[in-house]
Amino acid sequence: MSTATVTPTQEAKKAPLTLTPQAIAKVREIMATQDPLPAGLRIGVVGGGCSGFQYSMSFENQSGMMDKVFSFDDLKVFVDATSLMYLNGCTVDYVETLEAAGFKFDNPQVKSTCGCGSSFSV
Repeated sequence: MSTATVTPTQEAKKAPLTLTPQAIAKVREIMATQDPLPAGLRIGVVGGGCSGFQYSMSFENQSGMMDKVFSFDDLKVFVDATSLMYLNGCTVDYVETLEAAGFKFDNPQVKSTCGCGSSFSV
């Protein structure tokens, strides 16, 4: 009788959102100026704005109990379970133009945005 040993394969979870290399570089640049150095970046969706929801970004020293933690080139990104539903398929980019510079969220779930573009509805 032969026995086969089955070893579970470590499957890398694909993050439901994407950060472009430009966004990762800008977050790292800003993070480096913080004292103490944060553990990672929190991306979330909060109620508010003209259309109902707004994106939020802040630095965190540790993940919360209900957070999912994703790694983008060793940059830890914390997302709470509720925000995760609204960020599925979202791409975060950093854009610099003559008029403005900032993080841009490209979210396929958004049905409408407000005139200023800072809030959305699904």
